[in-house]
Amino acid sequence: MNKNFIGLCAIGLACMHVVAQQQKDSTKTHYLDEVVVSDSRFELKRENSGKTVIKITADELERNQGRTIAEIINTRSGIEIVGSRGRKGAIYGVYARGGRGRQVLVLIDGVRVSDPSSSSQEYDLRLLPISNIESVEIIKGAASTLYGTNAATAVINITTKKVSRERIALNVLSSMGTNQTANNQNYNISDFSNSAQLNGTLGKLNYLASFSNQYSNGLSAIVTPENIEDDYSNFSSDIKVGYEFTDNFKIAVYGNHTKLRTQFDESFGLVDAPYQFLSEQKRAGLSSEYTYEKGSIHFNGAYTSYVSESQSAFPNKYEGDNLVFDVYNKYIFNDSFHTIAGINYLIDESEFEVVKDFTITDPYVNMVYVSPFGLNLNVGGRLNNHSEYGARLVYNVNPSYTHKLESGYVKVLGSYATSYITPSLTQLFGFFGANPNLEPEENITIEGGLEFVNNGVRMSTLYFNRDENQPIIYGLNGYENIEGFIDAQGAEVELDWNLLETLKWSANYTFTERKGDNAIRIPKHKINTSLGYKLSDKTHASIAYSYTGNRLDTDFNTFTDVALSPFSLLDFSINHTIIPNKLNVFLFANNLLNEEYLEIIGFTTKGRNFRIGMNLSL
Repeated sequence: MNKNFIGLCAIGLACMHVVAQQQKDSTKTHYLDEVVVSDSRFELKRENSGKTVIKITADELERNQGRTIAEIINTRSGIEIVGSRGRKGAIYGVYARGGRGRQVLVLIDGVRVSDPSSSSQEYDLRLLPISNIESVEIIKGAASTLYGTNAATAVINITTKKVSRERIALNVLSSMGTNQTANNQNYNISDFSNSAQLNGTLGKLNYLASFSNQYSNGLSAIVTPENIEDDYSNFSSDIKVGYEFTDNFKIAVYGNHTKLRTQFDESFGLVDAPYQFLSEQKRAGLSSEYTYEKGSIHFNGAYTSYVSESQSAFPNKYEGDNLVFDVYNKYIFNDSFHTIAGINYLIDESEFEVVKDFTITDPYVNMVYVSPFGLNLNVGGRLNNHSEYGARLVYNVNPSYTHKLESGYVKVLGSYATSYITPSLTQLFGFFGANPNLEPEENITIEGGLEFVNNGVRMSTLYFNRDENQPIIYGLNGYENIEGFIDAQGAEVELDWNLLETLKWSANYTFTERKGDNAIRIPKHKINTSLGYKLSDKTHASIAYSYTGNRLDTDFNTFTDVALSPFSLLDFSINHTIIPNKLNVFLFANNLLNEEYLEIIGFTTKGRNFRIGMNLSL
């Protein structure tokens, strides 16, 4: 049945361009004017971009109220966020294009975020409430030239909420829901989320202050006969103040404080235990922009401290902090030539038996050429200067060609890029399995694809291949480099089709194959599809289906790999505006068919659950 479904989807996607040619309605499409930024740092029309950039807009986030940012990102092609379907508080594993978490870079408002005390320098997406997010852009593939180390398989660029132009504006978001497994449908209200944001503009001064909290219980972290509930809580506060000195110069300072607490169980032996994990993030930053006739100078910088503590049979405390800043100049020679030159600096520090740190100083340049006859070229280079490993050059060449149609375009694109991933402080000097003799990992990524936009249809297909040289694994003796290569390859197909002015269909399919290791938790086949319908000017409903195919997981009690069965989930959501631009209510239901499935061996997954909420703006 699953194979038949995949075959039907593939045939349907392949035929979309034929159907689109026959479309006679006057559906208004935004694809020709849609602007993407992350792949070049310039505001370019999608048709002039050499990447298939994923864009999650504010409107889409509003239609997905009740979901976490990890759940929303997980519906995109080429990405698997393990843990996003389970109990709140579960650790996320972010896998993009068959890679690992250390190969994905997260940016918040253009500034790199990563925890230097974690084993892979990953950023914990649990620390970021969705109520603070304005939009998300995701670049898949190597982007180390613009964004540095770790940007090997994807860059998740998150933009926080914009400040209102009104003198004072208030937004309150509140929701609650069930939190239950497929085998225990008790329908108790045990999952709560609240946020409040006050912001505005007073002449040349703008301000924003926000607070959010989440709390949930009702589920055990691990499936055991006792199933004792493990709860989760998160408190986050943000403040931002900006000042526009002149029409050409503006500056903003901001701060964040987030505390997270989650209970968990003993994974060795899979037994209930009174363990808990505590995490605290404190972040302060500054951004500024000075514009002149043909360009602009930008500064983005932030200092972040991370403290986390595991209270378990093997208690430990982890402390780390990092300072990062990025200074760059954007210059536009004319409508065809866009250039950027900058320097990125970061220092990571973490406390083990003694305090350890390293610094990275990266000068970089990038150029975008948009020709009047359809040729587009994005090229650049970065010199990675690491205090432990010296200098290493990474570069990218990303050509594309766009052929204009009467109501759209056809674009052919390709890319060749290198990436450089240095070991983390924990891998070099940490408490468990550290190896100061580790070598950096180098990646080479090749991509080729086609994008078609016409009469309300956008369809893209892309092939990728990545060689990982000297990848770092945790072996029998701790962290070590594997001799030789790991190869990851695959294909992605995406579809967005405005069937009617009130009806939109979106779908994507990802095939991923990883060779050289056991490729745990990476599905070979993955499908997401959704149908959104505008019932009226005030009401929007959508139904979404996801299929996660065969994959392996490691049973760490026996240290053997186990094949996990495929599973399918069906979700439904509806939003209704009671007072335009003021009051919105929503209902979200996930796993409507109450399917029982396994995401990580031994860990709990959710059954059918419901969430209701409201969004008030004053």
